[in-house]
Amino acid sequence: MVAVKICGLSDRAGLDAAVAGGAEMIGLVFFPASPRAVTGARAAALLAHAPGEGWPLRVGLFVDASDEEIAAVLDAAPLDLLQLHGEEGPARCASLRARFGLPVMKALGIATAADLALLDEYAPVVDRFLLDAKPAPGAALPGGNAAAFDWSLLAGRAVPRPWLLAGGLTPENVAEAVRATGAPGVDVSSGVEASRGVKDPARIAEFIRAARGAAGTAAPAVAAGHARAAGRGG
Repeated sequence: MVAVKICGLSDRAGLDAAVAGGAEMIGLVFFPASPRAVTGARAAALLAHAPGEGWPLRVGLFVDASDEEIAAVLDAAPLDLLQLHGEEGPARCASLRARFGLPVMKALGIATAADLALLDEYAPVVDRFLLDAKPAPGAALPGGNAAAFDWSLLAGRAVPRPWLLAGGLTPENVAEAVRATGAPGVDVSSGVEASRGVKDPARIAEFIRAARGAAGTAAPAVAAGHARAAGRGG
């Protein structure tokens, strides 16, 4: 079964749809420039309506945040996983993982096969990877910004940690993406929105169904992650 992460949740309707659909991960964005950004207080209010006991995993997305900024969020809202979506190097990932005692998922922008060389550099100090489209030069926001990268770059590629595919995914193309890449998990944000930053519960449900229906794939390492939220994945 393909694991699903619904990212950029900012209201109760989106959260409820992700939980009802059985998403393994729910993502909250703590990057002020994002149209999906929430504060620690807002995150705490939303997460009060989510199930407990480590499922779904509560993922906080940070972009080159300071220790103090991350600590302030964690003081307000319980998180299970730190997603680092900026220019954080391996040493920074290791430092945050040690300081906060939480697993780390590092997002890597992929445009060419050469970008995949970073996997081996980060693997010793992170628990998961999120493989996203590399933003265009000068882009105001990190991540794929609703664009997909060349999925053939991942065909037959061994990724040394549990990983999620991101970038330009929608209910209409997620099954194809999984079949093309063998991704054990997928991440979506703008692809399930009614308007910029506003989630569409119906599209969230459609996305989860489509990902689950992708044939010929399995996600034991990622899907099992919620059972060991505080530990090292893979």
